[in-house]
Formats: sequence, structure tokens, C-alpha cells
Amino acid sequence: MSSLSSSVASCESHSELVKKLTKAYYQDAQQEKFIGLQAEVDSLLEQLQNLKSQKTASSNHEE
Repeated sequence: MSSLSSSVASCESHSELVKKLTKAYYQDAQQEKFIGLQAEVDSLLEQLQNLKSQKTASSNHEE
């Protein structure tokens, strides 16, 4: 019976290890997505600021 209980314990710790590794993998994947989205937001903000500057310069030039 002790062989069975050690086998069950081993299986449970393997299961916990798989859960931890899976969680770590998904956290890394989510961090990569977040970094990509942050870069995209920064780029769009810069484009918006450039358009605003162009619009202001155009308005001032027309007056």
C-alpha cells in the first residue's frame, strides 16, 4: 500500500509542478502581449500628438 500512496503523492506533486509551470508560461505570454500593446498605445499617442501639432500649425498659418 505504501507504494500506491507514494505514487499518488508523486502524481500530485507532478500535477502541482505542471500548474506552476503553466501559470508562469501564461504570465510571460500576458506580459509580452502587454508590452506589445503598450508600444502600440505609445505609437498611437505620438501620432495623435503629431496630428494635433499639424492642425494647430495649419490653423495658425491660415490666420
